[in-house]
Amino acid sequence: MAYTVLGSAISPFVRKVMVCLREKNVAYEHEDVNPFAPPEGWRAVSPLGRIPAFRHGDRIVNDSSVICRYIEQCEPEPALYPRDPYTCARAEWIEEYMDGGLQPVAGSKVFLPRVLGPLLGRGEPDEAAVAKAIDEELTPFLDYLESQLAGDYFVGDALSIADVAIGSGFVNLRLAGVIPAADRHPKLRAFVRRMHTRPSFAGVIAPVVDLIGKRWVALD
Repeated sequence: MAYTVLGSAISPFVRKVMVCLREKNVAYEHEDVNPFAPPEGWRAVSPLGRIPAFRHGDRIVNDSSVICRYIEQCEPEPALYPRDPYTCARAEWIEEYMDGGLQPVAGSKVFLPRVLGPLLGRGEPDEAAVAKAIDEELTPFLDYLESQLAGDYFVGDALSIADVAIGSGFVNLRLAGVIPAADRHPKLRAFVRRMHTRPSFAGVIAPVVDLIGKRWVALD
């Protein structure tokens, strides 16, 4: 049965699913879905109206974390969920920290006003409000991530769902002109650079940068 990812590649959650599939060298199809103007019948596919949704033959799976777990069970190698129970729990916690903690701030208070809002005709951002959100709300999230990174990966000695989730979220931050500071978050900065140069990430990043990369910031 074929795999199909439904949703916009601009979304970090859609991107997370795509990167998981690419890391496993699994072929998939992509159907672009704009959640702000979804196709007719979208709620029958995604009851919460969110992206991504995932089609596997005649089966539908929703929510990026659930989808990635499903992919892992269907395509177990290479593993993105550590075998050790505690290490796996740590990986899924970091994923949730990104998806449920950092991303709501980064998405609504940085990416939306700086990138998505202008595309939707909402005008230019209030840069003072964005700067305040970055300083007071986003930076503490980055402080925590910096404190949790001891090696090349966030848990264990191999790529996991934690790394995929973080790398996916930081694409949107870079699109909004935000990267980890070299002096305050050097390990996280180097991590993001490593992730975004992996073929699995590079392949999904390039088209998005071409489309909405006006503010894209390089990592030296």
